[in-house]
Amino acid sequence: MSKLYFRYGAMNCGKTTALLQVAHNYEEKGLKVIVIKSSIDKKGDSNIVSRLGVERKVDILLPPAESIKNRIKLDNLNCILVDEAQFLTKEQVKELWLIAKLYNIPVICYGLKTTFKGELFEGSKILFELSDVLEELVTICSCGHKAKFNVRKVNSKIVSTGDDVAIDGYDNVTYEPMCGKCYIEKVLKIKSL
Repeated sequence: MSKLYFRYGAMNCGKTTALLQVAHNYEEKGLKVIVIKSSIDKKGDSNIVSRLGVERKVDILLPPAESIKNRIKLDNLNCILVDEAQFLTKEQVKELWLIAKLYNIPVICYGLKTTFKGELFEGSKILFELSDVLEELVTICSCGHKAKFNVRKVNSKIVSTGDDVAIDGYDNVTYEPMCGKCYIEKVLKIKSL
């Protein structure tokens, strides 16, 4: 029986690069993969784009209200890869879990664990609940410690309010990975209890 994987981490930890490498490995061996990305992610339009400059056209650009099973032909499929999985709905994640179990097709999801407010995305929450394998991909904070938080900047200034979703590179929005200590000091502005 195949598994549902969730490979997660803070911004800039190499999630998309890892997905592209997995797709290449399968295809190099003549195996069929389908690459899915949520349509919420406008970055790259219908491509997934790694910060290293590598990109690939997605097979399915998935709107939030759409069922995955209506878009996939499961015949001769060896793996499903999902980029920006935090934007999936609860129902879409459940569909991927069922595909892995009922059709014996591994499903590997890549995404953020939390919003810039430090709260779980809907897709990430259900992925934590249903995934057979959880793998944290690691990046570092500017101080050198392991980063776990995604800090939003607008016009290069840290912000702590706003909609949960604002795409990196649009409307002067960027993100910076931070460790817990830097997040507390720079975003929450707490120096002591």
